[in-house]
Amino acid sequence: MENIVELKQVVKEYPLGKLTVRALSDINLTIEKGEFTVIAGPSGSGKTTLLNMVGCVDTPSSGSVTVRGQRIEQLGDRARTQLRLAELGFIFQTFNLIPDLTAAQNVEFPLLLQGTLTKKERQRRVAELFELVDLTPQIKQRPNELSGGQRQRVAIARALVTQPGIVLADEPTANLDSVTGLNIIDLMKDLNQKRQTTFIFSTHDQRVMQHAQRVIQIVDGCLSEGAPAS
Repeated sequence: MENIVELKQVVKEYPLGKLTVRALSDINLTIEKGEFTVIAGPSGSGKTTLLNMVGCVDTPSSGSVTVRGQRIEQLGDRARTQLRLAELGFIFQTFNLIPDLTAAQNVEFPLLLQGTLTKKERQRRVAELFELVDLTPQIKQRPNELSGGQRQRVAIARALVTQPGIVLADEPTANLDSVTGLNIIDLMKDLNQKRQTTFIFSTHDQRVMQHAQRVIQIVDGCLSEGAPAS
């Protein structure tokens, strides 16, 4: 299988006044194409920092992060932005939808940033994704007219619209009730199996961990591999 993400001896430190805080310590991690992987750990353990490394949002203090064959610490800001647009989709616990746009416009937005498709092609792809996440009747509604589960489905469609190889999900079920959370997990698992999209989650939600192919524990910025989910 193709290694789609590789971190080697990654350290991330942040200045805090006269102190230096180490968020990640000597991280070594390889993720293959099509994996459904969970990074699990308590708040403050380094989960989001690790996702930010893979998501080309931040760069390591030392070590290397390779995404789709590109060393992100060797790329300039513009090149990292292009890599994010081309290869990565993001799902957040707070949904991060634009309130003044319709659901369809929110999903179309990354395609407008890419600027490679015609209006007709963008509309076709958006419509296909709304059918995929079972939200076609809500396509013209605004976020405040949708339930939490529906907004998360819109966020999933937005993450997938550019057909990324990797989707990063930061605590995607944190603001959802248990039934809705399970439905969202099932949807993402189905998309993973049908499209071979690589999903990487940060979570401390046991429901998400039970669906993962791999559970990687992070505590105080250090990794340890957990037992595979049954």
